[in-house]
Amino acid sequence: MGWKGARRKAESAALATVVALVLAAGTPVGAQPRTGTVPPFGVVTAAQEASPTPAPLPPRLPRDFRGKGKWIVRDLDITVPFTWEGRGGDSQMTAGGPQYPIWFTNLIYHDTLYTLTYKWPGLDEHPCSRIPGFNLEALNKGFEDARFVGRETLRRTPDRHVNHWRVGVVFPDLPPGNHPRLPLALGDIYVDENNRGTFWQVLQFGVQNLYDPELDEWLVMDTFEHRPGTVTLPRRCEPPR
Repeated sequence: MGWKGARRKAESAALATVVALVLAAGTPVGAQPRTGTVPPFGVVTAAQEASPTPAPLPPRLPRDFRGKGKWIVRDLDITVPFTWEGRGGDSQMTAGGPQYPIWFTNLIYHDTLYTLTYKWPGLDEHPCSRIPGFNLEALNKGFEDARFVGRETLRRTPDRHVNHWRVGVVFPDLPPGNHPRLPLALGDIYVDENNRGTFWQVLQFGVQNLYDPELDEWLVMDTFEHRPGTVTLPRRCEPPR
C-alpha cells in the first residue's frame, strides 16, 4: 500500500485513498518497455506494446505476504532498508531504523491507517497519525481504478517482468472541462506480470510525501513472498487507556 501514508491529520482524506503505497509523475527506477533501448542513466519511459492486448487485472495487495527491499529518497541521496509485511489483512511498512537518517512505519491495522515517523531530516515532531475506517478492502478498491501504463521489465538481478499501473487523486472531483483541479497524490505501481499481488516497485508523489523537498519517494522490493508476515502496532500508536 503507501505507502509513506498520512503524516499529518490535515492530509487524511486524500491519503486514505492512495495510501502508501501506495501510491506519479516521474521516471521509473530501472524500468524499460519490452522493446527499445535504455539511455545512459538506465531508464526509459513506459510504452504500450505495438499490438494492443487487453489490459491485465489491476494490482491487489494480498492478505498475507512478506518482502524486503529499499526505501529511496533520491533528492536527499538517502537509501535505507525496507520491509513490507501483511498478516490476515493487516499490513506494515518499515523503512530505516534508529541507526539510519530515515526511520518510519506505516500500518493498516484493525481498520485504521497509522503513520509514525521516528526520524527524518529536519523533523522535530513525531506524532502517530491515525485515519480510522481504512483497511485492505478500501486500498484494493482504490486500485481498481488504476490506469494500465504498459508491460515493462525492471532491470534487476534477475530482471522482473511487470505490469505498470498509475493511480492518482485529484481535488475536487469534477467532470471533464475547464475546471480548476489540484493533483494531491499520484503513484506508479509495478506488479509481477504473472501475479498482480506481487509488488516489485512503487513510486509515490504528492502530499503524502510532505517531508521530502521534491515530494517523491520510492520503494523497491528485492523479495516478495506470499506467506504471513509480522505486523506490530507501535506502543506510541496505541489508544490511551
